[in-house]
Amino acid sequence: MGEKLKLYGFNNLTKSLSFNIYDVCYAKTPREQRDYIDYIDEQYNSKRLTNILTNLTDMIGATVLNIASQDYDPQGASVTILIAEETMVPCGETQLAHLDKSHVTVHTYPEYHPETCLATFRVDIDVATCGEITPLSTLDYLIGSFDSDIITMDYRVRGFTRNLDGKKVFMDHPIRSIQDYICQETLRRYDAVDINIYDANIYHTKMLVKDINLQNYLFKTDVYELPPQVRLEITDNLRREMIEIFSGRNVYSGE
Repeated sequence: MGEKLKLYGFNNLTKSLSFNIYDVCYAKTPREQRDYIDYIDEQYNSKRLTNILTNLTDMIGATVLNIASQDYDPQGASVTILIAEETMVPCGETQLAHLDKSHVTVHTYPEYHPETCLATFRVDIDVATCGEITPLSTLDYLIGSFDSDIITMDYRVRGFTRNLDGKKVFMDHPIRSIQDYICQETLRRYDAVDINIYDANIYHTKMLVKDINLQNYLFKTDVYELPPQVRLEITDNLRREMIEIFSGRNVYSGE
């Protein structure tokens, strides 16, 4: 962040990070597909998601004001946390704080395709903050908290604040790419592409895992139980699915 910006009053910039991950798995039979969904639902239920988000708020120095969580039937979960940057200050029987912060939310979407036997687990996380806090510093933690085959990230800074001379400030920290906030060890595992609109303070990065170790994508199946040709077909289907999600269009399956 460098030297602290001298402002007139509060920092009114709003910073929004949208973080989406996709985890793809091969589940051969309808029973295995249902079992996979149940497994994901248990692994990433609202309780665990709440722990991930509360750790995130600690990392950005925010204070949790309220937590709402919900597990859904037949699958999926949501957590929303209302946050503020500054510590709540007691004043008599009331609590005082400058509520210039916003929220952190997470939603999960497990689903499967019965024809291809591929199951996809999608997680959407949104972090909206105001003031000096930037949620970009949490990206390594978020990526490490999930098994991520495809990652898409959007970061935008909106509004303006003023310095001591009254000049409008539309960005209070330097940024060239979202990738600059992700460690090199993580980046080496992915192909990454940036699509940025610098004049509008809009930054977009998407990442696709480079290597597929088939065993890691098989649910309740050992890779050596499969004939070589079947392994190749499954690997090809996995890669096609990932490329279409990464590209945001139907590259192989048509419109």
